[in-house]
Amino acid sequence: MTQPPAISISDLRKTYAGTKGEPGKEALKGVSFDVPQGGVFGLLGPNGAGKSTLLNILAGLVTKSGGEAEIWGFDIDTNPRNAKRSIGIVPQEIVFDPFFTPYEVLENQGGFYGVPRAERRSEELLEAVRLADKRNAYARTLSGGMKRRLLIAKAMVHSPPILVLDEPTAGVDVELRRQLWELVSELNAQGVTIVLTTHYLEEAEQLCDRIAIINHGELIANKPTQEMIGMAREKIVRVTVDKDLAGPMMEQGFVKADVVEPRTLEITYNRDSTSAGQVLSRIQEHGYAIEDVTTREADLEDVFVQLTGAG
Repeated sequence: MTQPPAISISDLRKTYAGTKGEPGKEALKGVSFDVPQGGVFGLLGPNGAGKSTLLNILAGLVTKSGGEAEIWGFDIDTNPRNAKRSIGIVPQEIVFDPFFTPYEVLENQGGFYGVPRAERRSEELLEAVRLADKRNAYARTLSGGMKRRLLIAKAMVHSPPILVLDEPTAGVDVELRRQLWELVSELNAQGVTIVLTTHYLEEAEQLCDRIAIINHGELIANKPTQEMIGMAREKIVRVTVDKDLAGPMMEQGFVKADVVEPRTLEITYNRDSTSAGQVLSRIQEHGYAIEDVTTREADLEDVFVQLTGAG
């Protein structure tokens, strides 16, 4: 029997009121998609695409203009209390009282959610995010990475089945990003459904099993990650030849041709209409012998650029 979705969004709309007679901004234009249970779901899009508006509607911070949204089967309008208890939101901004210790931050948050003292998991969560040794330090003394991990623990105090992370690795170094990836994967392995927004396409490609892309308030793609990557039609081949190139050569089937070094040509071609063999044959027809060839497979960045038109 098919599991019901963790989050179900249908024709979701939001128009912000205009000012001084100006028309309002339509941030969401009838977005519909489901987030399957148990996976890591990526929500991508350029700045201003509507991602934050959508997340803020789910968090109860923004009132939608139309459409429906359910979290763990609970409608956000008719059953807002249970809907909110089913989701934990990790904001992009670091927000908590700097004068509390990590333990006190989690205890207070548990109290806000009405979790009885005997059922709170503050110690367990500090262990899970590797902050047990900072239990009694003031939160203001934590490093940026520790603060981000504390935000994840804070979002989990009421044991929600869904965790939403809004740009969790924005502005952090490579090592910390790797640690956060590991933490997200561990939570997902424990059965938590993860929704991830990120500007790092490599991050989405490695972590997410399904990706939706929003642009200008509209859903423009929603597919399994590997199927999404397969949408990239362009491929790049780099060819080193036996003598200096006279210049770039544009042939039928080439999308772009650049001389990147005196004897190295980088050609972008549409793999739907041209093969790598045809590319090499056309180079040889110009009187060059081929000494080395490398190709680059399509990745999520290629698809993102194609779909959103973002440079």
